[in-house]
Amino acid sequence: MKILVVGGGGREHALCWKIRKSPLVKAFFCAPGNAGIAREAECVDIGAEDVPALVEFAIEQSIDLVVIGPEAPLVAGLGDRLRAIGIPVFGPNANAAQVEASKAFTKELCDRANIPTARYGKFTDPASAKAFLDDLSPPYVLKADGLAAGKGVVIPETREDAEAEIDEMMSGKFGAAGKTLVIEEFLKGEEASFFALCDGKTAMPMIAAQDHKRVHDGDKGPNTGGMGAYSPTPIADHALVRRTMTEIILPAITTLANEGMPYSGVLFAGLMIGEDGPKLIEFNARFGDPECQILMTRLLSDIVPYLKACADNELALMPPMSWHGSAAVTVVMAANGYPGDYEKGTEIRNVDAADALDQVTVFHAGTKRGANGELLANGGRVLNVTASGNTYAEAIERAYKAVDTIDWPDGFCRRDIGWRALETSR
Repeated sequence: MKILVVGGGGREHALCWKIRKSPLVKAFFCAPGNAGIAREAECVDIGAEDVPALVEFAIEQSIDLVVIGPEAPLVAGLGDRLRAIGIPVFGPNANAAQVEASKAFTKELCDRANIPTARYGKFTDPASAKAFLDDLSPPYVLKADGLAAGKGVVIPETREDAEAEIDEMMSGKFGAAGKTLVIEEFLKGEEASFFALCDGKTAMPMIAAQDHKRVHDGDKGPNTGGMGAYSPTPIADHALVRRTMTEIILPAITTLANEGMPYSGVLFAGLMIGEDGPKLIEFNARFGDPECQILMTRLLSDIVPYLKACADNELALMPPMSWHGSAAVTVVMAANGYPGDYEKGTEIRNVDAADALDQVTVFHAGTKRGANGELLANGGRVLNVTASGNTYAEAIERAYKAVDTIDWPDGFCRRDIGWRALETSR
């Protein structure tokens, strides 16, 4: 097949790395890609949100499958445009991608499909939003309704902070994404990221992972797009997988299909697992980042037939996916200042040496090549240092050995990725 992957981050590098291993690949492109992806695929200088140019390229190259990595092109209707001209797509159409594009859409879907989730309210004016706080106890969960690059959730600890945050969010802190605000009760428990492949009518479980959203060690500081992840997830045993599929994933895709919005692609369920089982925090319409790096590292099966089966509505014909039993961890190296202001263009050295270490893969999330071929940072989250091991401790040790091999004074990382798994395994 001739395959086009859309996107240029760490998630897309991991997908390209795994797809490249398939004997089914005849020609392989990524738009726009990055310095790491250039090793796996031919990078094409088309932005991930340039829908007309992507469609034109897919036609010109007679692409057999388009794999859409980020959420923005899904919400912009890239899947719709490609399917309309007969090009198979991995990723939902824009109407189904509302599960990520609108927090309120997902909460209302939970109501219709009887999916367990937090009690919530939806607001378009600050006064009503503040009044709803009377019904809740701190801490409070405030969510910008629209896309905010993984940063649109704030959890104030006090009523005063919550009211101030409501004013900020609804007056433009997250741009148009915050014009509508969803406020939820705070759920107690352990978070997990759960993934299922879907073809519109059938769903197949993948595996769960846990990520670290806060920027600093000890889960301190503001939320980010994710500072690291690990898998397997001790809390996500077979019973939890069954409950998640039965109570969350299948009701969602069945309801969407019945309402004329069949969901095809990967459905990412952010879960809070408490004493009474899993509850949905949010849906995402794409692989998690950095969870995807973990999934692709642990996946034994050739991913390409599964991507194509989702695109062709033939997932029911596929056997269950096979997975490595080993542990995997990814540590995000980010530019100093992230998730606030940060500098681009700083040089990174010794990445190849880190990548050559035993059972280590360094995925590029925000990189480019300089005029002389040097590797430069080109984003907030820049590298995903990923390692495997027979135990969590072994995988974590390998990941941080690789981190310490990389010479990048202008970057930082958390030093406690996988701490919960380590505690569980002791």
